[in-house]
Amino acid sequence: MSKVRTRFAPSPTGRMHVGNLRTALYAYLIAKHEGGDFILRIEDTDQERQVEGAVEIIYRTLQKTGLIHDEGPDKDGGVGPYVQSERQAQGIYLEYAKKLIEKGEAYYCFCDKERLESLKQTVAGKEIVIYDKHCLHLSKEEIEEKLAAGVPYVIRQNNPTTGTTTFHDDIYGDITVDNAELDDMILIKSDGYPTYNFANVVDDHLMGITHVVRGNEYLSSSPKYNRLYEAFGWEVPEYVHCPLITNEEHQKLSKRCGHSSYEDLIDQGFLTEAVVNFVALLGWSPTDNQEIFSLEELVKAFDYHHMSKSPAVFDYTKLKWMNGEYIKAMDFDTFYEKAEPYIKKVITKDYDLKKIAAMVKTRIEIFPDIADHIDFFEEVPEYDSEMYVHKKMKTTKESSLLVLQEVLPLLEAQEDYSNDALYAAISAFVKEKGYKNGYVLWPIRTAVSGKQMTPGGATEIMEVLGKEESVARIRKAIEKLSQEK
Repeated sequence: MSKVRTRFAPSPTGRMHVGNLRTALYAYLIAKHEGGDFILRIEDTDQERQVEGAVEIIYRTLQKTGLIHDEGPDKDGGVGPYVQSERQAQGIYLEYAKKLIEKGEAYYCFCDKERLESLKQTVAGKEIVIYDKHCLHLSKEEIEEKLAAGVPYVIRQNNPTTGTTTFHDDIYGDITVDNAELDDMILIKSDGYPTYNFANVVDDHLMGITHVVRGNEYLSSSPKYNRLYEAFGWEVPEYVHCPLITNEEHQKLSKRCGHSSYEDLIDQGFLTEAVVNFVALLGWSPTDNQEIFSLEELVKAFDYHHMSKSPAVFDYTKLKWMNGEYIKAMDFDTFYEKAEPYIKKVITKDYDLKKIAAMVKTRIEIFPDIADHIDFFEEVPEYDSEMYVHKKMKTTKESSLLVLQEVLPLLEAQEDYSNDALYAAISAFVKEKGYKNGYVLWPIRTAVSGKQMTPGGATEIMEVLGKEESVARIRKAIEKLSQEK
């Protein structure tokens, strides 16, 4: 078998959709698993849909995700240009379209907009033009006369209307369609640019692409691709169509959901490594139960034959869990570097931010979660005194008030406010009084945090707050409980 060559051929139309990122990832993994080449090609033939800065987004996303291309617009491997508008300017697509005309596999079409409108039919609730091959029957003289007169034209593929066409997909198997269903699709548009479908076939052949990876929405177009390959006498590549990605309601993942693009997810506090790992599992399953993969591990494990035909559900909850696992596994310095901006959005006081970060590291799934975990350090929120009641700890509002009143002098006299010293002092108090640890620590933690759940225990929190603030909060809690007696 020849060297495996795959390509990622995005259109520069904005942020990279999760589906496009998966296509890029699978194409990369197929190539690298076999020691092959991964090519980047920019498909900008649809000039109207281009978004300024989108090409930079493509480069930046591939670089950040580690999907480094071997060839592309910035890395000439000898089969460039790697930008379709530049290839169009060289006349590549028109040249190959004319070769098909010579073979009778394509033809000039001069039909104007009004005539095409008259051919519209409603199929499956949609209005579409089913072309009637009108211009296929023009004589050579008529064609030359119209070309000389500058009559606008497109070039159409000449598909048969009888018989069937079969193509093979490595995921979906053999698929056969009636040729009557194949329209004479446009190859070259009236502006001289090729259509996406035609440019893909020509470029994939000229660039030696062996495996074409794309979404299964292109399954229906594949018979027309095959007929083009056969018309040229070219070898048909391996087709690998990826399953649809849906949301939790099993609807197509759309931009409206708020997490449909790679950059959406990064903006929401997800880690690139977690996103890549998660996207790899949207339609592919490893042979074992492993779920956490580095990119290098994915290259070794990835076998596209284990891809699914069924739609893949974008489980946002699972992505958050996976991201949390990556955060837990981070070394502390890297974590703190990423967490610090989120902490500083909440904490303005002169606290040890690294101690706060250490408390939340194993408790968050995405970085924006930090705020809800640490906001009490800045200021005790308004809270219901019912929080002092804990059946397991056997605490009541009355017992909590008594404990806080008893422990306050100890905390006022305590000079060393390190976690260990505070815990030792309170433990001695607990032993002396004959209390259980939770019976004392629960009301203290509630008093200094005002929250049901905190990232650290009472003494850890007090170490960060320091003596003055800790004592002030306990006095305020005593006042709050006393007023309710």
